[in-house]
Amino acid sequence: MSYLTLEDVLSLAIIAVNGEPLVRDLGLLGSAIARPRTTLSGADVYPDLISKAAALLQSLINNHALVDGNKRLAWLSVAVFLQINEVSVLKIANRDVVKFVNWVGSTNPDIEQITARLKRLVK
Repeated sequence: MSYLTLEDVLSLAIIAVNGEPLVRDLGLLGSAIARPRTTLSGADVYPDLISKAAALLQSLINNHALVDGNKRLAWLSVAVFLQINEVSVLKIANRDVVKFVNWVGSTNPDIEQITARLKRLVK
């Protein structure tokens, strides 16, 4: 499985905010990017690609590492993460992406709920 690096996500942030992003906390950004790789007693906490993508999305949205553009960066990062692991999000309608990302940002769903909804979106 391929993962995004901090450098990758900072490059995506330039696209997400249409310019140089204002990073509020580089540590929080790094933490969000590392979360999909989390293991516990040698086992992946997020066992499949979609749950890893959900963890990335949730952390990038909720950590507020950027001054502006956290939700845009979160979705763009998830889309690229899925794409580099051979899952396309190109067929998902923009309105569904906006609805999904806003739902994550405004309702504080748990990781299982985010994973389930993301699985439905990428089918």
